[in-house]
Amino acid sequence: MKHRIFVAAVLICLWGDYVAAIAQTSTKRSPNKSNSNPVGTAAGLPSEGELRFQANCGRCHNPPESLSPRTARAVVRQMRVRAMLSAEDEKLILEFLAP
Repeated sequence: MKHRIFVAAVLICLWGDYVAAIAQTSTKRSPNKSNSNPVGTAAGLPSEGELRFQANCGRCHNPPESLSPRTARAVVRQMRVRAMLSAEDEKLILEFLAP
């Protein structure tokens, strides 16, 4: 019985840390992308393109400070194969990187 209570207490603590980490991550935004995103965001929430960038590209890369549309297209096209991105992912990430 004591073992189950201990496990439950540990899970509750870990869940709280997990929720706090998610909340903190979702409020961080790239300062250079706050007003330049054509997809638009409501109440400061990240756009769908930014979310897809974080999920697919953010594991290895930080968002670039500035990227021309031509360069962004070439980079996303090349990484689409390596990261196994869908056509929709490619489109949304490209809109996020080069609005």
